[in-house]
Amino acid sequence: MKVLITGAAGFIGSALALRLLERGDSVIGIDNLNDYYDPSLKQARLARTMAYEAFTDIRIDLEDREGMAELFSTHRPQLVVNLAAQAGVRYSLENPNAYVDTNLVGFMHILEGCRHNGVEHLVYASSSSVYGSNTKMPFSVHDNVDHPVSIYAATKKANELMAHTYSHLYRLPVTGLRFFTVYGPWGRPDMALFKFTRQMLAGEPIDVFNYGKHRRDFTYIDDIVEGVIRTLDRIPQPNPNWSGDDPDPASSTAPYALYNIGNNQPVELMRYIEVLEDCLGKKAEKNMLPLQPGDVPDTYADVEDLVRDVGYKPDMPVEQGVANFVAWYRDYYGV
Repeated sequence: MKVLITGAAGFIGSALALRLLERGDSVIGIDNLNDYYDPSLKQARLARTMAYEAFTDIRIDLEDREGMAELFSTHRPQLVVNLAAQAGVRYSLENPNAYVDTNLVGFMHILEGCRHNGVEHLVYASSSSVYGSNTKMPFSVHDNVDHPVSIYAATKKANELMAHTYSHLYRLPVTGLRFFTVYGPWGRPDMALFKFTRQMLAGEPIDVFNYGKHRRDFTYIDDIVEGVIRTLDRIPQPNPNWSGDDPDPASSTAPYALYNIGNNQPVELMRYIEVLEDCLGKKAEKNMLPLQPGDVPDTYADVEDLVRDVGYKPDMPVEQGVANFVAWYRDYYGV
């Protein structure tokens, strides 16, 4: 298959591209290599996929309407995976316009490209952030998610609505994936594990928000990629039992689907830090701080639909996942 991946130099995009290339797909990877975090890490990820002849590297902004239209008409991908986004809950409090430009305007250009060029299936990254103020655990794709607590979360919820509209109007098969706190080798430097590791090795204190009491459904990168591939290979079908009297948010009369991809085993932040301390062989000096604006206290993924439809359940324990990250970090940075 010919697969277009947006955000191909990103954490998840790069790992996904490698898996698809290894199984024999051709991949068109687009990225703008912006400086939200260290572009040299993005270049290093990209170098791994550039080793494959079946990989096409393209530099473009999703916001470039004409450029995106030309890209779709030139390359005619059969499948599209949208992983490009302005990420980060906290940064969305400082620079909300960046989220509108990439996550809303950019996503619109992807939908238009899919609509006009016969794309067989669009899979796009949503986020566990859409659950916002929900407190019923575990978070289910069948629950209402109309109370986001950050602009980042609101743009991801908007992506789900936009995708459904295109699926309804143009019968475009779309699948949204709500990722839960992704971590692992080649990860993002703005994420807690990366920051904690860097600071602890440098002998610096770490900021522990919500006094370490919040829980996250930490999900290992390989588990995320496996979930993406399983859902990419399954074209969603309309739900014949869908009813407007009792609307199910996770399905539709259109070819539309939503899945959580999470480890289904939330871990308290203090436990996560303990695991990292064991892997690094040193204790962290902690600045205990209150919960930050835009953050939620807990995340916990209900993955029953993922198991039922594609036969897959993420299962990497944090002890092994964090150890794998630390081994990569020491090797990559020579520490």
